[in-house]
Amino acid sequence: MNSKELNPKAMYKLSYGLFVCTAVSGEKKNGCIINTAAQIASDPNRISIAINKANLTHDMVKETGACNISVISNEADFALFKHFGFQSGKTVDKFAKDSGAPAYEIADNGIPYITAGTNAYFSLKVDKEMDLGSHTLFICEPVFMTVLSDATSCTYEYYQNNIKPKPQPVGTTPKGETVWRCTICGYEYVGEDLPDDFICPICKHGKDDFEKIIR
Repeated sequence: MNSKELNPKAMYKLSYGLFVCTAVSGEKKNGCIINTAAQIASDPNRISIAINKANLTHDMVKETGACNISVISNEADFALFKHFGFQSGKTVDKFAKDSGAPAYEIADNGIPYITAGTNAYFSLKVDKEMDLGSHTLFICEPVFMTVLSDATSCTYEYYQNNIKPKPQPVGTTPKGETVWRCTICGYEYVGEDLPDDFICPICKHGKDDFEKIIR
């Protein structure tokens, strides 16, 4: 075994849940999918969440110091992930009346929480934050939390195997052309080299989550 190996596929073996992080700033409501939310202390109770800086929700949480986390269950359908994960709140109002947003309610803190395809939600108050480069880690105090259903929480693995549609071959690029396909959402970048700082415009994952395809 090569002691210096850094195989990015090892990251796929880590266990992740999936959550909708929602926030409100002024009149703007927004939300995004995150896969890092965990209890990190019990006395006092603290929950950590990490949000990609490319997401508008990140800026809203940083500005207001508050958010809600809705825990996605195995009963969720792909529409929930597509709505909150495959479009940007910078260009789309995800909570507009005609947006097709999954069912939601407004919590006492004035922030939406998702009721369709979820089993619990937490209202969080940011206590501390840490800059992690691509993400900010927010250490939060739960000010409210409740169970919405007994459905099993959705893991990243379950989403990949049972909810996310399998990428379909596009077949529109010339033979022999190099394509980089996002293994998360199926987005394809055409070009011989994928920039090191490339971020998928759909799901916001980086270069490590792309596979090289020669057609």
